[in-house]
Amino acid sequence: MLRPFDLERPASLAEVGALLREHGDAAALYAGGTELLLLMKEGFVRPRVLVDVKRVSGLADIAVVGVNVEIGAAVSHRAVERSAAVRERCPLVAGVARHVANARVRAVGTVGGNLAFADPHSDLATLFLVFEAEVAFWSSAGHRRLPLADFVRGPYETARRADEVLTSVRLTPWPARAAGAYLKFGIHERPTLGVAAAVVPDAGGTRVAEARLAIGCIGPRPERLTAHEARLRGADLADLAAGRADAPSPDGIDAMADLHGSAEYKLEMARVFLRRALRIAAARAIGQAIDARHAHTVVV
Repeated sequence: MLRPFDLERPASLAEVGALLREHGDAAALYAGGTELLLLMKEGFVRPRVLVDVKRVSGLADIAVVGVNVEIGAAVSHRAVERSAAVRERCPLVAGVARHVANARVRAVGTVGGNLAFADPHSDLATLFLVFEAEVAFWSSAGHRRLPLADFVRGPYETARRADEVLTSVRLTPWPARAAGAYLKFGIHERPTLGVAAAVVPDAGGTRVAEARLAIGCIGPRPERLTAHEARLRGADLADLAAGRADAPSPDGIDAMADLHGSAEYKLEMARVFLRRALRIAAARAIGQAIDARHAHTVVV
C-alpha cells in the first residue's frame, strides 16, 4: 500500500531545484514511476514529496545536436522507438526501445528514470555504452556532463548528486559503414544477459577498423570491453561472420550470482553471446544474412 505523499509538478528546472532544497531527502524525482512506485508500494522507499518532472520544459525532447542525438530524461521508451531522429542516426537504439520490458513500461517509463535507477538488468545502460553516451545534469550550482560508464557505479547506485537533476543523455552515432547488434537472453521480464556489439569496416570493407563491445545484466554494472575491442582490430569480417575467428573470452568480466543464475553460468552465457553478437554485426557489415533466431533470445 502506498503511504500518503505530496505531489509537486514544477514547470522549470529552477522550480525543481527549489523543491529539492526545501525538502531534501524527503523528496524524490518522479517521471514514469515504473520502478519508484513499486518500491514505494513495498515500503522500501518512503518519500514524503514526489517531484514530477514530466512538465519541465525540454526534458521530454529529442534533438539532434551537431552529429549527436540528445534524448531528454523524461522521454519515454515508446517515444525513442518512434523518433525519426533516433531511427535515422541510431537505428539500433530505436529497435532495442521496442523490446524494453513490457508495453506498459514502454509507454510510461522514461530514459532518464531507467538510467537513474541503475537496475543491473537495464538494456539501455548496456546499449548506450557503445554509443559513447554522456549524461547531463542540472543543479542550482550549474551544469555538468559525465560519461555513462562513470555515472552507473553499481546496483541502484549512481554518481548523481542529491541536488542534481538528470536532464538528458547524449549519444554519438556510429560511422556510416558501421553495423551492430544487441542480443539479450532471459526467461523473466528483466534480461539475464545483454550484449551490444558494433564493427566499423576498414576502407576495403573486409576487416575491422574499430569494434565496440558492451555487456550488461550479469554483473553489478554494465561494462565496456575495451581490451576485447582492441584485439578485434584487423580481424577478417568474413571470418567473424562465419564464427571462424576467436571468440572474446569472458575473462575479466565481473559477474555476480542472483535470481537469474550463478556467476559461472553467466560467464559461460557471456562467452556464447559475445561470439553470437559479433557474428551478427560482422554479417550485417558485409551484407550477409544470418539466422538470428534462438529461444528466449531477442536480437535487434
